[in-house]
Amino acid sequence: MAYFERRPTRDLPNINERIRAREVRLISETGEMLGVVPTIQAVRMAKEKGYDLVLVSALDTVPPVAKIMDYGKYKFETEKKAREARKKHHTIVLKEIKMSYKIEKHDYQVNVKKAEKFLTTGDKVKVTVQLRGREMEHKNLAIDVLKRFLIDTATWGTAEKPPKMEGKTALLILVPGGLPQKK
Repeated sequence: MAYFERRPTRDLPNINERIRAREVRLISETGEMLGVVPTIQAVRMAKEKGYDLVLVSALDTVPPVAKIMDYGKYKFETEKKAREARKKHHTIVLKEIKMSYKIEKHDYQVNVKKAEKFLTTGDKVKVTVQLRGREMEHKNLAIDVLKRFLIDTATWGTAEKPPKMEGKTALLILVPGGLPQKK
């Protein structure tokens, strides 16, 4: 029994001889419509001009649309556009700030500064106040800390939902985009 190595199948582009349609609606390299032409003749025309015949539309159109162009340059341009789009794309990350309802003034201000930094860079901020043991008796103090935090960060972000308790944790989620600043 012989072992046959399977080659990986790649999505090869439909250019030149790989176009399987009998005839194509041909567009010249300058963008001029040349009409419906047999594929073999279109490939020959493209080769004579030093270009490639590239299938532009899907194969479900009858006849499919093909264009005479420099495929290497076309591929480079499309990859360049994709890279530019990825550069401009910013994924929103959820950053978390944990504190206690018994937090000191300076520590509180440090957390406000952290939230400002996160919100101005476009990230969401999840602020949590963890309650342990008998601290559960003071849920209202934890909610008050979160309300004060919301007021102090109002210029950079707004609350996705009002502060609330989830089990032993008081929770607030801030999203970028706060109140307009007064001049």
